[in-house]
Amino acid sequence: MLLAGGRGTRFGGAKLIAPLGGKPLALHAATMLVALPFAHHFAVTGPDVPDLAALGYTCIPLDPPGAPQARSVALGVAAAQAAGAQGVLLALADMPLVPAEHIRAIVAGFDGDRIGTAANGVTMPPALFGAAHFPALTALTGDRGGAMQLAGAPLVALDPDFALDIDRPEDIARAEALLER
Repeated sequence: MLLAGGRGTRFGGAKLIAPLGGKPLALHAATMLVALPFAHHFAVTGPDVPDLAALGYTCIPLDPPGAPQARSVALGVAAAQAAGAQGVLLALADMPLVPAEHIRAIVAGFDGDRIGTAANGVTMPPALFGAAHFPALTALTGDRGGAMQLAGAPLVALDPDFALDIDRPEDIARAEALLER
């Protein structure tokens, strides 16, 4: 599940369509994830998002628009649960540099419970949750995702450069420099 419904307020809005490496920001994570052999590809989307349905995503509009991240998680997990999923990978559309190898390592380390990512000692997405965590994920509130659900979970290390989360316009410049490397 790709979370692509954020407001982008610190960025100044329309963050997910900002150009990065010649294409909209959101398409970096979306293209990488859709190429992986998951049974379903869901995206919770806001108004300023490239056409992810054209890539093969089942798009779920964030309702209400501008709702906090917990609402995006709840909508996506509910859709995955309705589709019969036994687990859900949560990934962020504003983390364009996460490599497919990292997602494969998360999947390989998944024991049916939960597993997340760690960079610079911080627990973060992408994270994979088994169905036993769906009720807690759909009950989240506020502008937080599933990080609290990862307490004590195994974590897969991610190079801090690849963990870059685009929040401000200057982050795009940093991402461009990292892409060039």
